[in-house]
Amino acid sequence: MSMSFEQYMSDMVQPMRNELTSIGCVELRTAEEVEEKLPAAKGTALVVVNSVCGCAAGQCRPGVRKALEHEVTPDHLFTVFAGQDKEATAKAREYFAPFPPSSPSIALMKDGELVHFIERHSVEDRSAEDIAADLRAAFDRFCR
Repeated sequence: MSMSFEQYMSDMVQPMRNELTSIGCVELRTAEEVEEKLPAAKGTALVVVNSVCGCAAGQCRPGVRKALEHEVTPDHLFTVFAGQDKEATAKAREYFAPFPPSSPSIALMKDGELVHFIERHSVEDRSAEDIAADLRAAFDRFCR
């Protein structure tokens, strides 16, 4: 008996999803969920565009985890998964203008407006600690 491609991919990426949901990120899996949650998120919201790539595993997700150990954190934590939940990711990216699509990436929003953004090129060549420090500085600036 063969496994469907969709089931294989779902099983493969679940641990990557769990890395963020286990620290409190709420998955937005549909465009409707994004439309319902992001505009309504009063205060600050962190939105992580998750990915299967190595820089997501080695730098992005660990950097987010370390940043959230800070005493100042966003009011809301969300994640979309690029390449998996395509419509949700496309809808979330509409809020990240003027930045082009990028995954992984990390957006910090305040009352529905983008205030800080870390693109893939700012993830690839930096350590998880560098990304965490960047996010902690943004949290201190925008989440107080």
